[in-house]
Amino acid sequence: SVTSIGKSAFKGCSSIIQLTIPPSVVSIGDEAFNGCPKLANLIILSNSIQSIGKCLFKGCSSLNDFIIPSSIVLINDDAFNKCLSLTEINIPSSVTSIGNSAFYMCESLSEIIFVEKSSLISIGNDVFCGCSIISQLMIPSSVTSIGNNAFSGCSYMSQISIPSSLESLGKNSFYECSSLTEITIPSSITSIENNTF
Repeated sequence: SVTSIGKSAFKGCSSIIQLTIPPSVVSIGDEAFNGCPKLANLIILSNSIQSIGKCLFKGCSSLNDFIIPSSIVLINDDAFNKCLSLTEINIPSSVTSIGNSAFYMCESLSEIIFVEKSSLISIGNDVFCGCSIISQLMIPSSVTSIGNNAFSGCSYMSQISIPSSLESLGKNSFYECSSLTEITIPSSITSIENNTF
């Protein structure tokens, strides 16, 4: 049985519509499904995979149904970059870090749910940049850093909850969030960078 899927294994496979990853798989390489524009549904049955690799689903513009396994600890850079059909994502409590541009320009993404008792510590640069129809967000109380441009261009976002655990808020992190009506800055923040809001 298959135990690993290598780097770029299905990259550019333009006709794949659906895939199921069996329980035997323990690792998936970077870019494994990069540029599969018709891939709409991918199911991971394995509970052994610990990271979503760099550019894993980048450019999978039809992907609209994906559940992140509860074993995932890291969501790496560009993992879901320009997954234009993705509408909702649940971030399991096991995830500690979301890499740069992980959900960049996911234009249909309207809801981000962080599962209770989240372990998330850092949200990288440009993570949700250009996700324009997200309306509200509760950042977990475990988060200590938010990168540059992390939520830039989330123009429908009207409410956001920033936890008191936050120590670092990057440049342009909420830039062009033009619908934002209320925000509370925790006392843990000692400086606000250029164009943060």
